[in-house]
Amino acid sequence: MTKTNSDILKNYGAYGVGDRVLELAAKAEESLTDVYAQISDITAYNQLKVLDAFRQEKFSDVHMGQSTGYGYDDIGREKIENIFARVMGAEKAYVRLQISSGTQAIAAMLWAVLRPGDEMLSVTGRPYDTLMSTIGIGSGANDMSLVSYGISYKEVNLKASGDPDIDAIKAAMTDKTKMVFIQKSRGYTGRRALLCSDIKKIADAVKQIKPGVIVAVDNCYGEFTEKTEPTENGADIIAGSLIKNPGGGICKTGGYIAGRTDLVENAARHLTTAGLGSEVGPTLGFNGMIARGLFTAPQCVGECLKGAVFAAKLFQLAGYETSPAAEMSRGDIVQTLTFGEPEKMKKFVGAIQSCAPVDSFVTPEPWDMPGYEDQVIMAAGAFVQGATTELSCDGPMKAPYIAYMQGGLASEQVKLACMLALED
Repeated sequence: MTKTNSDILKNYGAYGVGDRVLELAAKAEESLTDVYAQISDITAYNQLKVLDAFRQEKFSDVHMGQSTGYGYDDIGREKIENIFARVMGAEKAYVRLQISSGTQAIAAMLWAVLRPGDEMLSVTGRPYDTLMSTIGIGSGANDMSLVSYGISYKEVNLKASGDPDIDAIKAAMTDKTKMVFIQKSRGYTGRRALLCSDIKKIADAVKQIKPGVIVAVDNCYGEFTEKTEPTENGADIIAGSLIKNPGGGICKTGGYIAGRTDLVENAARHLTTAGLGSEVGPTLGFNGMIARGLFTAPQCVGECLKGAVFAAKLFQLAGYETSPAAEMSRGDIVQTLTFGEPEKMKKFVGAIQSCAPVDSFVTPEPWDMPGYEDQVIMAAGAFVQGATTELSCDGPMKAPYIAYMQGGLASEQVKLACMLALED
């Protein structure tokens, strides 16, 4: 006899979830059958695409060796970067342990393209807080920023609907506009994540006006949430982190930059030095970790998405504002829940922490997190520090008190955390 979702949900009762919340959870699960099927379809498509990239590149045991020192002639590193390029639909990929965060990868992408006198046009509004110092805007003004080197910056907001404002983007472009910058994920905002179809509309529009303009995408949190990537939809270069989606919950550090060959190589030169570029960078025996992480990434992202849609539906049934709605198409793994008051948000973040495999006994408190303008509260009981494919939740302590939940290597963990939070 096949067990129903309601039967399976009874397992959660042993961990402190009461009947009332279990009933809501059962309603949520029943309504999500088609949504889960759509996620499984995307997961299967991307898993086969990744597998085929490994097969096409003839990946072998010999490619999981190591290099030290300069890292010259690392055949495993070269093979992995070829696989990444295939998966992302890019000419070239630069995948390195030496990139320790998504912000570092994005910053290198910006420096690869922009030169004094150029203009950067952000068409998704103000970028994520940690990038402000690189650009030199807001409280991030400094003498090492793009602005301090004579690179100008402008931004265009999305429409109230979250759609790109194509007319405003066209009007904002000038002869100086060298880069059109897109942040796929929502960051600390209430807007929706962009889809690759949105990115294609932007790319098509700006290249009609100026064919040589570079479309650059911050792809953090977005990989494998759709069947295509930005570089298959008009983006010239993208960047992201291996402790997010493409690391599959396995990579302990690292980042990537992918896209047009000359642009990716320029980013490598910025991170190493001109004349060396992508030729240096030891892998120290971690090629197998990166390769395995990429291989498991589609399945990992699928679990993250199933946890996110459950959270959206459960809290929506309980009367909370959630975004995106469970039935909406998703361009990232982030789920927001609006609590309206600080104590409710603290309790939710605390419940997420209590369901972590690491530091479940810790109580999160707001703190002055480097790179952010407001105090941030964060639940992050992860095996890898800062890994957002592992269940985490954070947000700035300011009205309307929005919690940004992402990740979950196992959707069961996400479900338990959400049910316990609602129980509280």
